[in-house]
Amino acid sequence: MSRIPDSIDATAALLEAHDYVADRSLATSIFLTLRLGRPLLMEGEAGVGKTEVAKVLATALDRDLIRLQCYEGLDVASAVYEWNHARQMMEIRLAEAGRADRAALDRDIYSDRFLLRRPLLRALEGTPGRAPVLLIDELDRTDEPFEAYLLEVLSDFQVTIPELGTIRAAEPPIVIVTSNRTREIHDALKRRCLYHWVDYPTREREHAILVRKIPQAPAALADAIVDFVQRLRGLELYKPPGVAETLDWARALIALDRDTLDAEAVELTLGTLLKYQDDIGSVRGDTTRRLLADATPSP
Repeated sequence: MSRIPDSIDATAALLEAHDYVADRSLATSIFLTLRLGRPLLMEGEAGVGKTEVAKVLATALDRDLIRLQCYEGLDVASAVYEWNHARQMMEIRLAEAGRADRAALDRDIYSDRFLLRRPLLRALEGTPGRAPVLLIDELDRTDEPFEAYLLEVLSDFQVTIPELGTIRAAEPPIVIVTSNRTREIHDALKRRCLYHWVDYPTREREHAILVRKIPQAPAALADAIVDFVQRLRGLELYKPPGVAETLDWARALIALDRDTLDAEAVELTLGTLLKYQDDIGSVRGDTTRRLLADATPSP
């Protein structure tokens, strides 16, 4: 198991060694999360690299990654624990057939062996001496009651199971919480976390990400892709492309054996870069040619 980095520079180097190019502000937030043992709430547009932080930390620190993917209607049974009702019923029938002590049976069926552990409980129990990375992904998709339930988890690293009592983490997990900000996260939860807004990268950082992630990309193509995407984000789009889409687009162009960018190549592959038809329609034609002209240096 790798050691927790002891400085901001060491944190940035650790991330870069695993192909994550972070600016100093993000490296600082991650370092403080690791040093202080506080959850990190990362907000920003989809595709800017929030989820990737948790994946890279798990790999770099040699920890298990436990991911709770949030969605509307997520409840305790899916996120924390539930009882194995089928096994409990079977145990009851077998016990009744044998005329077992009812009081003893009631205690037994709510014991540890009938407990189904979901991501949050697994993260709190962890492996001795090797706390996992817990990714609570897209928290903004859940309902407010579940967000309120998380307050106990994120403040005290514990959950309460009425039949068993309170289960506390011997070693708190490294917690990364992400939000695409489709709704506001409540202040009570934010106070329990460190906070970082992940913006679209600068041209230089996006180029560094592309070159590191897709080293086989021709230099001229990589330059043209990044220039085009940077200008594209300046348009009035419903959903501007994130870094994930930039990388997908580069892979698509390479798969088509393109080593330069032209209007035909752009229009054939816009579906890897933009995900809404209105956005695609507004970029095709004159807008594509204008963006290419702006992105292409004069000879």
